[in-house]
Amino acid sequence: MQAPVGFGKTVLAAELVQGARKKNKRVLFTVPAISLVDQTVEMFHKQGIHDIGVIQATHEMTDWGQPVQVASVQTLQKRTLPRADVVLIDECHKWFKFYEKWLRDPEWAKVPMIGLSATPWTKGLGSYFDELIVASTTERLIAEGSLSKFRVYAPSHPDLKDVRTVAGDYHEGELADKMNRAELVADVVETWKKRAFGRPTLCFAVDRAHAKHIQQKFEVSGIPCGYQDAYTKDFERTIIKQKFHRGELPVVVSVGTLTTGIDWDVRCISMCRPTKSAMLMVQIIGRGLRTAKDKQDLLVLDHSDNHLRLGFITDIDASYAGLHSGKTKNNERDLDKIRLPKECPECSFLKPPKVAKCPACGFICVAHTKVDVGEGELQELKAGKKKVQKVPGEKKSIYAGLLFVAKEKGFKPGWVSHNFREIFGVWPVNLKYTPPSEPSFELSDWLRRMRINYVMKKKYVEQKAKVNSNSHVNGNGHAAPTEAKPSSPATSSGHVQGTFMTEDDFNAKW
Repeated sequence: MQAPVGFGKTVLAAELVQGARKKNKRVLFTVPAISLVDQTVEMFHKQGIHDIGVIQATHEMTDWGQPVQVASVQTLQKRTLPRADVVLIDECHKWFKFYEKWLRDPEWAKVPMIGLSATPWTKGLGSYFDELIVASTTERLIAEGSLSKFRVYAPSHPDLKDVRTVAGDYHEGELADKMNRAELVADVVETWKKRAFGRPTLCFAVDRAHAKHIQQKFEVSGIPCGYQDAYTKDFERTIIKQKFHRGELPVVVSVGTLTTGIDWDVRCISMCRPTKSAMLMVQIIGRGLRTAKDKQDLLVLDHSDNHLRLGFITDIDASYAGLHSGKTKNNERDLDKIRLPKECPECSFLKPPKVAKCPACGFICVAHTKVDVGEGELQELKAGKKKVQKVPGEKKSIYAGLLFVAKEKGFKPGWVSHNFREIFGVWPVNLKYTPPSEPSFELSDWLRRMRINYVMKKKYVEQKAKVNSNSHVNGNGHAAPTEAKPSSPATSSGHVQGTFMTEDDFNAKW
């Protein structure tokens, strides 16, 4: 059964357990993480189910005689399987080799096996389950108010072109090297302070070093920040959760945890973990979609380009047609249903495609041609006066490129603003938090030409002043030029030959 976060899969599971118990049937409920064991038991207690035993290491509730067993798959695969008339597999998208052997065991062939997941898109699930029941969708639950609305900003665009893909996702080590850079981590904190200050936030990092770096930057900025990974003890996790909800930890950075089965009051997701996995992205965003008192929406700060790569989660949800048979390459997705969002060039808000006006800042994107249109005739762009194409959608990338050059050459901040104004005719607005990025070829070419023009003009002015200073006045009061040197004859254009740096010389120096 597929149902999004907030639908109540565990509550439905409790109904199935109670129905089985009325028929004196034994039930086995498995979870993929130790942290979900106590959470499931607590929820079952709230639903009036108390005859529960737990199969998880040396848990205090271990009692194999109870008719309802809640088991962690890690422990279950090391023990003798208890007898059961119904099996419920929670978060079944987290697949284990143990499940394959278990579901194909002839002794269990007649026992109903029910998988529960918000993202049952794991490759090959269709080989083990006979039918998919879609109880609801994220878009439907948002429309009816059962889930929170969401807004997405894309403040950073990491360069991942050299990161390899392993087992369908980015190579973690190479990904961490790309993301754990000072400028990117600093942008995570500054963006949060600008857009999400006061919102309880979960931040998802690539690895432990990356997460610790982010935590450190938050704390240096005066923002208390918690940290959790797979090695965090249960009692420590409980303390982190309590401090989070008391407001003592406005931000908690996580590595490999807090992606499934939590019910925290999260109002901002800072996504610093790029992924090619639609499942992982939907699970992460789902942590913040639960409704809460006075919660208007979920704010997503996507520092990973995941939305520009995979689409909004509502579109991802709709793109899957069924369980993966294990034979197709695309996970049986209808990729035509994926509508990739577009980034507002002014405020980095991600809006649906074909929406001209930004819902966040009101900026209207207008397509511009590559030629200037004059009154009644087309104006050719002369080779000697080539400028960067004046397209509003490029403002952020142009500004980022200028910042990169200014930083590399040691230019003052005013150099960036004045060149931006030269290109677009306006001063840069709402671009203060734009991180530097390597300029495009077009921008580099424009800067090179501007610099050449500047040097040539300066040389010409200097030479003209020198020529004037060598002139003398004759007895009649008229200025008489000195004899021109053969090596520097004046041209009809006013330039003095032999005194200017050539373009090739300038390119080498620049």
